[in-house]
Amino acid sequence: MHHYARLLAAASEAVSLAGSVCRQVQQSLEQVRAITKDDKSPVTVADLASQAIVARILAERLGNFELVGEEDSGFLRDPAHAPHLAATVEAVRCAWPDATESDVLSAIDKGQGNPAPAGFWTLDPVDGTKGFLRGQQYAVSLCFIERGQPTVGALGCPNLPRDFGAPLDLADPHGCLYTSIRGQGAFERALDNPGEAPVRIRRLDHDPDQPISVCASVEKEHSNVSDTDRILQHVGRAGEPARLDSQAKYAVVARGQADAYLRLPTRKDYVEKIWDHAAGALIASEAGASVTDIFGRDLDFSHGRGLSRNSGVVCAAPRVHALMLQAIEHLGIGR
Repeated sequence: MHHYARLLAAASEAVSLAGSVCRQVQQSLEQVRAITKDDKSPVTVADLASQAIVARILAERLGNFELVGEEDSGFLRDPAHAPHLAATVEAVRCAWPDATESDVLSAIDKGQGNPAPAGFWTLDPVDGTKGFLRGQQYAVSLCFIERGQPTVGALGCPNLPRDFGAPLDLADPHGCLYTSIRGQGAFERALDNPGEAPVRIRRLDHDPDQPISVCASVEKEHSNVSDTDRILQHVGRAGEPARLDSQAKYAVVARGQADAYLRLPTRKDYVEKIWDHAAGALIASEAGASVTDIFGRDLDFSHGRGLSRNSGVVCAAPRVHALMLQAIEHLGIGR
């Protein structure tokens, strides 16, 4: 098997299994809360269980690897959080039946790897925590970064319907998996059906006679909403927004359900994390969208855990991307 195809097969399996574990936790929110006595604990359990599963599959399929993840096991190792550890191990066992506490803690800590220039994985085990807790959209995002470029990506959206007419605020029973190898296009299949043949998705350019639909977070604080409104007013053709959380927004733009996803800086010193964008940006760009920061610069993943050379993100159909950058410059946003 070709090197990148082998990486993609491992990533697809890891994200699919992690997504199924997250789905189990999301369907058991009240039971997990009862065990841990903590309203927000289900997303903590899902985060940590997801990272453990991804690390386990990468180790089995690839042997040595570097994984830069969002989580570590420190929280679970605290005796005060023994109920959280028990709930996390129980969740992991949905996909790794003989996992012990030690196995789970060690697997989670595989995510404390180094962003090696030769190649490393980056993982957001549950992106969109508030969407997860509401029973709505979230994502499992895994990407292999080589010489500063996202190269192999798998983005699992366990609740995202493939039907554009289906409501985004309800959990789809099958979900979607998006995959890509740089230079080879972007593909979609059901998250819960590994045997399904992936279908290539292509982002057609925006029809200038149609309104522009922008992805909007259900939660407001992730981006500067007033600046988004100013941009849309300047462009002058705002359509109905697609409201959802997480990197699922990249998938919605990639497959043509919305025209743009804007992540505008909320303060000058804020640095985006690589795991929040790597897989989504790869899949959107491979589908035919344009992805840059707000100044039109390519996203630079060669500076550790943050996109420190960039400011914000603009992901859009090419014509819309150009309009957004013009509006941002005209309005002086981010300067």
